Amino acid sequence: MTIRLNRADKKNALTQGMYTAMEQAVTEAAGNPEVRVVLFVGSGGSFCAGNDLQDFLKLDHNTPREQNPVLRFMHALAGLAKPVVAAVQGPAIGIGATMLFHCDLVYAGQNARFQFPFVNIGICAEFASTYLLPRIVGHVKASELLLFGEPFTAAVAEASGIVNSVHADDEVEAHALARALKLASQPPNALRVNKMLLKRWRQAEVSEAIPLEADHFIPMLRQPEAIEAMTAFIAKRKPDFSKFN
Repeated sequence: MTIRLNRADKKNALTQGMYTAMEQAVTEAAGNPEVRVVLFVGSGGSFCAGNDLQDFLKLDHNTPREQNPVLRFMHALAGLAKPVVAAVQGPAIGIGATMLFHCDLVYAGQNARFQFPFVNIGICAEFASTYLLPRIVGHVKASELLLFGEPFTAAVAEASGIVNSVHADDEVEAHALARALKLASQPPNALRVNKMLLKRWRQAEVSEAIPLEADHFIPMLRQPEAIEAMTAFIAKRKPDFSKFN
């Protein structure tokens, strides 16, 4: 099953409706025996620029966890037993980057750019990334990537173990599809059991980290630092955090 983020004019920034559609697609893939592998791709030369800020601020953050479309998608993808492949072109920002930690194989175009901008906008990271990122790249590299929130290249992502390999931008989707098709030809139960064993030793921690991060993330959206950051973003000015302590 190919899940394509198809909002190219906004660099595939995610809306609540897109989260719901992705959760439904992942859930369908989990229960459909004809689907052996899931492939995530973007459109228009972008993977995902993160959340659509104005749409995201409309989300009712008092919604129970089991009804929150963002958390429903996170739990569906994190719990998917079948292999997940991603092809990344252009920006992979915020959840566009953290969702890659829940993919089994990630291939990037040479001009892909990754970013974890959470601190920059006054919030914390999500999707169990505070647990998974240090275990992929090490604590000091994770601190650099998260605390500064600066963009980094596909070459850095490959060297850090965030992506498998880097390809020409116009070839990366075809490469990812070829790898997904090869996976789909493998014995399906063997794939699922091996994926389960690979993730077995972290699954409980990931399941705990997703709601724990959300318990910090959601209130932080209403706090002065985030309000200043988002107001500045909308106004296209530099935020001023000097008054906060």
